[in-house]
Amino acid sequence: MTSTRTAYRPPAPPRARRYSRFVYWRRRALVLLSVVTIVVIGFLGITLAFALNNPSYGVSFQARFAEWGRQHGLGAEVTWAEAQYYRLNPARLGGAPNLSAFNAPGSTVTKLTSGLHLPAPKMLSTPAGTPLPGEGVWHIVGRTSANGTPTTYEAFVRPDALHTSYVVGVVWMDPYLLKAQLYSGSTIPGGGPFPFTAPITPAASTTLVDAFNAGFRMSDANGGYYTNNKMIIPLRKGAASVVVYKDGSMTVANWGRDVTMTNQIASVRQNLDLIVDHGKAVPGLTNANLLHWGKTLGGAYNVWRSGLGVTSNGALIYVGGPSLSISDLANVLVRAGAVRAMELDINTDWVQFSSFSGPLKTAINGANGLSLLNGMAGGPGRYFASWWTRDFYTMSLRATALKTSGG
Repeated sequence: MTSTRTAYRPPAPPRARRYSRFVYWRRRALVLLSVVTIVVIGFLGITLAFALNNPSYGVSFQARFAEWGRQHGLGAEVTWAEAQYYRLNPARLGGAPNLSAFNAPGSTVTKLTSGLHLPAPKMLSTPAGTPLPGEGVWHIVGRTSANGTPTTYEAFVRPDALHTSYVVGVVWMDPYLLKAQLYSGSTIPGGGPFPFTAPITPAASTTLVDAFNAGFRMSDANGGYYTNNKMIIPLRKGAASVVVYKDGSMTVANWGRDVTMTNQIASVRQNLDLIVDHGKAVPGLTNANLLHWGKTLGGAYNVWRSGLGVTSNGALIYVGGPSLSISDLANVLVRAGAVRAMELDINTDWVQFSSFSGPLKTAINGANGLSLLNGMAGGPGRYFASWWTRDFYTMSLRATALKTSGG
């Protein structure tokens, strides 16, 4: 009988596994991606550690982290986080400040000598309504001329009628006695080297009277930068501009309307648009206009802000302090007599004004400086530190102010 069962066949020998081209390249891509991820994370970790230990990134760790984030393409995320913080932690309403906040160490007696100088500023009215004792009174600070004529005055007021527990500082500077100088940094505007950069030299300190912060990072300033006969960043027509001339005079201007480029200009530092024009706050300051009032928090939040203005007779006005909206800042500048004014830098770590004392023609340092407000983060020493990489301004005595009436 014939069997119908299928004949036994031994199993075929195993064939060598072959990976498809797709699997081959996919695995290598994953390996490469893993290596790149490790390198990037390692690099970011190293740069973050550097930033958190670098005083030029700010006094607080929060500021240092924010600066690091903006340097590494996280500017929008940092701004969002800051906005959320201020939204959840708004400035306090009501209350009253300690009355000692209105008392600067300088004299209030104004006895001006003969010579070329401006008349002393008139008492400053407070935005809060009825002044408290000492509020709005001008105090003489910093080095005076060789004749004893005051060069700088400071006064203190509350920022508005709502946030009445806060105090902001206002500074008045005489351009006939003082000359301005822009100091540039490797971070702002970047590049260099620059002939004037931190630290302030001992020679330059012999006539130093004031030093104060400049504006935003250039990526947020919506403007340009010119110094030492070099256009670092193209100037924008219509931008608010701090203009310093080669003779040391300074003004605040709408670029292209009030001032145009000449061979007499030493520097132009732009930051956003004017917030005071023709002696009044410009329209629309209360609107959330990121282009005009800055991508960094805009103008709606009451935070540390600073600004610079010029009066009709050429005096320079600096305002800095806490709980200022951009409209509050403009209002204080107008009350101080500014006909044109602009916002400078904002946030706690960057708003800093210092006045300096000491014998004339004698080298000084940060120990001779006094901050405008006790709450200002970081002290006068930053301007004398080689690690300070942001731009700032100094005001120093003119040669004529170093001579006595008989000399």
